[in-house]
Amino acid sequence: MPGTTDNGVRLLPAAERTAAAWKNGGGVTRNVAASPPDAGTDDFVWRVSLADVAGDGPFSAFPDVDRTLTMVEGAGMELTVGDDHRTVDERYAPQDFRGDVPTDCHLIDGPVVNFNVMWRRGAGTPPAVAVVRGRLTVTGKALVVALDDEGAVVAGRALGRYDAALMNVATATAPLHAMGRTAVVTFPEPTP
Repeated sequence: MPGTTDNGVRLLPAAERTAAAWKNGGGVTRNVAASPPDAGTDDFVWRVSLADVAGDGPFSAFPDVDRTLTMVEGAGMELTVGDDHRTVDERYAPQDFRGDVPTDCHLIDGPVVNFNVMWRRGAGTPPAVAVVRGRLTVTGKALVVALDDEGAVVAGRALGRYDAALMNVATATAPLHAMGRTAVVTFPEPTP
């Protein structure tokens, strides 16, 4: 499955990702893609990952970073972002907040998995994040991630749960059939 298709779509299989500790050590994350490709947690322009949240506690702080969090597994979380309290109990509903505001998490009923898109403030126009189902055409620089077992087909290649496809050409066009919930992240700036 790895490699680049004829239309500039690079496949990023979930099976090839390794787990790494959160920046604050409070959980585990798996990097899906980043810009630049070899960026760490302190020097990315943007970063897309899946995070396992197994217990209550603070989220890692990311100075000068904004983020979109989408819960994809579990019952939910009670988040306190600075003075703002929010309940995140709907799967596949993106939530925006600042990465440098202290954020504390209380799990509602067991562990969750979050799909995260983070970007450096001031590094250009932020990426757009949508969770879709159905058939559409993805155009330009984008990352497509299958978020459930129903999967997706992009540019004729099947994506299983958490597999991804990265389009890095502004003129790229790929048909997407999202049988299940599928994240589409579009980037106005160059991707890796």
